[in-house]
Amino acid sequence: MKRIIPLILLFIFLVSCSSSGQGGTDAQPQSYIENKGSDTIVNLALAWAEQYQMDYPNIRLSVTGGGSGTGIAALVNGTVDIANASRQIKSNEIDLAADKGIVPVEHIIARDAIAVIVNPENPVTKLTLQQISDIYSGVYTNWSEVGGEDRPIVRLSRETNSGTHVYFLETVLRLGVKDSDTLFSTNTLLLPSSEGIIIEVRQNPNAIGYDGLGYVPHDLKVIAIAPEAGDAFILPSVETVNSGTYPIARDLYMYTDGEPTGAVKEYLDWIMSAQAQEIVRELGFVPIN
Repeated sequence: MKRIIPLILLFIFLVSCSSSGQGGTDAQPQSYIENKGSDTIVNLALAWAEQYQMDYPNIRLSVTGGGSGTGIAALVNGTVDIANASRQIKSNEIDLAADKGIVPVEHIIARDAIAVIVNPENPVTKLTLQQISDIYSGVYTNWSEVGGEDRPIVRLSRETNSGTHVYFLETVLRLGVKDSDTLFSTNTLLLPSSEGIIIEVRQNPNAIGYDGLGYVPHDLKVIAIAPEAGDAFILPSVETVNSGTYPIARDLYMYTDGEPTGAVKEYLDWIMSAQAQEIVRELGFVPIN
């Protein structure tokens, strides 16, 4: 009997250790955050998720792209915790959300410059916003009309579901004029991803495209842009975005259903931290603090 008692006590001790987290259920993920939307933000969101899960292993984050419209639609349908968007939510999207009892709340998580890019063989180095608008709307069809060689202009754009497409249409093609009806030329090639534009510009000396600055590799030429004729031509950078001198810059957003709570709030608070914002800088975006 004396030998049985110590064995019983040992068994109780081992069970207690197991239930206190040594390989027990406490080591398993306790919270799951679904994050979807903007292809501009997706690489940044993936980098954030990787770092956050290393620091907080009880959290699991799923990050996917598909475009700002896709992310906002998922939020409206209640299938994601956080929607990524490179544009602000539209009034009709807010109305659709309200019909389903969803209240989108906006969080500015970084800033971005939209770089206009061409093949390194293209001698054009600078353009005004009006010239870029005229190129994409089809007024100009040959590079010689804007100081280049006698070559046809091949226009590349993101597809219409992209927040970058919407921003570029409103800010560049329409020059910020609310009632403008200027549209992309009908022969503009619409591509589904930022990487697709990069690949096409790299292969085609006649191409012009646009992308978030964080996606632009060093082997492509970035065009310096002037807001108006006679103004200084400015290249995109963290400094020129923060100073307000680069004319094609925007905020980047995450949207939640109502004010975030629990694990989602903790994650968004971390995104605003110096650690997370340094990742913003490392990936070529502009920190917000």
